[in-house]
Amino acid sequence: MPKRVYAFSWDLIGNIAEGRPNLGHDTRLEVYRLFQFTLRDILEQQLGSKEEVDQIFFEAGKLAGKIFVEKFVGKQDTLYTYLSLLQKKLEEFKIGILRVEEVADGNAKLLLSVEEDLDCSGLPDLDMETCHYDEGFLKGILEFQTGEDYSVKEIDCWCLGDRTCRFEAKKTD
Repeated sequence: MPKRVYAFSWDLIGNIAEGRPNLGHDTRLEVYRLFQFTLRDILEQQLGSKEEVDQIFFEAGKLAGKIFVEKFVGKQDTLYTYLSLLQKKLEEFKIGILRVEEVADGNAKLLLSVEEDLDCSGLPDLDMETCHYDEGFLKGILEFQTGEDYSVKEIDCWCLGDRTCRFEAKKTD
């Protein structure tokens, strides 16, 4: 198998202060969405399947979630402390406003919502859920802290007419 060129490391992010001394870290949300939806378009054209593209975005989100919390949150003594720190970091990075709506059955089931998210808040109704990356991101975040496997499914989506994205996370057996 050939060596992977883009196996993730923080070195791939580069030195933003050096490379963008005038523009810095910030960019407009339209640019992120331009990247996301043109990439989805090309992947769907090349793979021929929306479901395969959704799975790729899910897996990318899962990896990103794990890597994000590993660097910016770290493991905590309790899930409560972890989620509290996570909320602050997601807001600081302007990823979204995380709300923990329910934690039940000894952390086996969580209901989480993300308002003002990067992926779909403000989009028109598309009659399809678009937050597969976010599902994976939340899965990676939960699995990093708990060491347990979770299934994460979006149950409300801005693009389906809801005005927040809500996710149900359940430990799998």
